[in-house]
Amino acid sequence: MDAETPPALSAQAQRALALPFTADALLAALRPWVEQESPTFDCVAVNGMMTLAAREMAVLGARVERIPGRMGLGDCIRARFAPPGAAEGGILVLAHLDTVHPVGTLASGLPFRQEGDRAFGPGIFDMKGGTVLTLRALEALARAGIATSRPVTVLLTSDEEIGSPSTRDLIEAEAARHQVVLVPEPGRAGHGVVSGRYAIARFNLRTIGKPSHAGAQLSAGRSAVKDMARRLIAIEDMTTEACTYSVGVMHGGQWVNCVPTYCDAQALTMAKRQPDLDAAVEKMLAMNVADGDARFEVTRGVTRPVWEPDAGTMDLYGLARRLGTELGLDIGHESAGGGSDGNFTGAMGIPTLDGLGVLGGNAHTLNEHILMDSLVPRARLMAALLASA
Repeated sequence: MDAETPPALSAQAQRALALPFTADALLAALRPWVEQESPTFDCVAVNGMMTLAAREMAVLGARVERIPGRMGLGDCIRARFAPPGAAEGGILVLAHLDTVHPVGTLASGLPFRQEGDRAFGPGIFDMKGGTVLTLRALEALARAGIATSRPVTVLLTSDEEIGSPSTRDLIEAEAARHQVVLVPEPGRAGHGVVSGRYAIARFNLRTIGKPSHAGAQLSAGRSAVKDMARRLIAIEDMTTEACTYSVGVMHGGQWVNCVPTYCDAQALTMAKRQPDLDAAVEKMLAMNVADGDARFEVTRGVTRPVWEPDAGTMDLYGLARRLGTELGLDIGHESAGGGSDGNFTGAMGIPTLDGLGVLGGNAHTLNEHILMDSLVPRARLMAALLASA
């Protein structure tokens, strides 16, 4: 055989590519997950979602462990799909069940529904859709008597949308015990997958002004809100091709008739290269300053390291591409912004393939949706990866 010829697909992978999924059945399985709203900061809601997922995986035969949350955030679930006595490790499926949509979004702006070839709902695209497809893939493999290539662990986390501050150590410790990581985050256009992620850093900002009565002594005070407004414009104007800067949260003041003493905000920087992010961090932290009656304070928040594809990841992508060819798909790959927990495992040097979830669009908005015609091929792709990775 020519040295450049890739190895033939296993019989297990070939069978997995023909599993009898239907889009309607996959959507029906997804609906309860979407209708269990789970915004990151609502611990009760997130834990309700974890309970639903844990029960489903127990029914599928997994050994399920619940890991208590910390930092006031939700629990995590670890489920092991492996025969008794199987060696530790194997394939780690890494997913999060928290979303950015507050409880009530279903009723007020984004109800679960299907309209033509699109299905809508909070978290349906990012990333409950891909997680449900993975579980249905595991179920279909078991029913068909197709073994996974290695034991499988599914780790469901609760705080990815805020940078995984309470779960990074758990993710890295679990990943270190595995040989392969699959991340069913949303897929890319044209059935593409993600083979790398940009580096990301978050910052907490605070301006401190001088209070006064806004009606009687306006000029005696200095508004922390006004100072923050100037600061956030300056921060966003630092954006270049190498590194982006954005401010996404701001709140300040308590009474409209008081010149506000405090204003708080959160900023995010993203870069394709780690040195560019490191420089951005230094630049942000250098903005700490006292200016007469006002102060500006910058503290560093959570960080995701850059993940650049290595040989192991590219081998995994090569397998996905061959499987895609069998499905009639031309699967490309790319490094992507919008970090995921794959940043951590990829940066550790563990072969990681991300973006294996459903196709769709408008994540984090009231138009978040998935494409129905992506469900079956993406479920088959995931099943085949589980059978051959």
